[in-house]
Amino acid sequence: MTTRLTFGYLYDFRNPAQWPRDWSELYEETIALAAWTEEAGFDAAWVPEHHLASDGYVTSPLMVLAAIAARTKKIRLGSAIALAPLYHPLRFAEDCVALDLISGGRAEMALAIGYRRKEYEAYGLDFTKRGARFDEFLQIVQALWAGETVDFEGQHFTLKGAKLMPPAPRGKVPMHIGGFAAKALARVAKYADGYFGDADVSHIYLAKLAELVRDPAQARILAPALFEVVADDPEAAMEELAPYYHHVNNTYGEFIAEDNAIGMADAVLSPMSLEAFKASGILQIFTPDNAVARYRTMKADHPALEHLMFMRPPGLSVPRFQAYAQLFADKVMPAFA
Repeated sequence: MTTRLTFGYLYDFRNPAQWPRDWSELYEETIALAAWTEEAGFDAAWVPEHHLASDGYVTSPLMVLAAIAARTKKIRLGSAIALAPLYHPLRFAEDCVALDLISGGRAEMALAIGYRRKEYEAYGLDFTKRGARFDEFLQIVQALWAGETVDFEGQHFTLKGAKLMPPAPRGKVPMHIGGFAAKALARVAKYADGYFGDADVSHIYLAKLAELVRDPAQARILAPALFEVVADDPEAAMEELAPYYHHVNNTYGEFIAEDNAIGMADAVLSPMSLEAFKASGILQIFTPDNAVARYRTMKADHPALEHLMFMRPPGLSVPRFQAYAQLFADKVMPAFA
């Protein structure tokens, strides 16, 4: 299925010590900023999830998405990603239905199992069983969204007479699953409406669809492009933006290094100095024309690619974020209208 390529932003609500803010003001500002991107023509707002982060990385994506839903009318709203095995499936299914009702049918969830042992230990769960727990979670949630009364007894969840009321208004909430390992991509093909992750490994997802006799033409790919920016002057933009993205790089690198369980043999992100980060090529800054060419090529190479997700890096002021986002809206998005 060939679809138009759309664009949105991820908001992680971090409050790094080097750019401290009042927490309430930060949340209000960020929710308002997500609403502004709708006015600017962007297609979606995404909220991720991590726990035990020193910079306050957002822990409650569904709560925040409900607040954004109340301030917007059109943009898609989703988790990217929610750590599904940390949730009870009935509560998660109910909360997603509430979000879909509040937003008028704009909710869609991107889920994954996560890669940090300490997050599971904080919830009293076995990190090594997260894949099996996720599989049970997915079976239950999809049955509930389909309107079934669920009696389920598994290794991780037991439910008796569970049913949603109100029901899922669309018969489901669209769901994407992320991951890089072969098991994760098989899970995407079996359960999900689409893949959340690197388009360059999506061929495995397409192959898994074919194995399940599901039409690869119905594939959907949502790809994070968190370290990509468009600027008229990439050199000047690098000097301005690198400190903010450097913080993102180093914190993700620290997360990944805790357990080396992300499912990639050579994860790109690792802690480094600011100067090393600038030279690493991780932060990619394109002129508008180069961005248009890049994203047209990506879409041609991956017809199932339907959305690219950028980010508002923590610490960057609202006016400076808006300047970069407006440039993207004015000079890149018209090529994909």
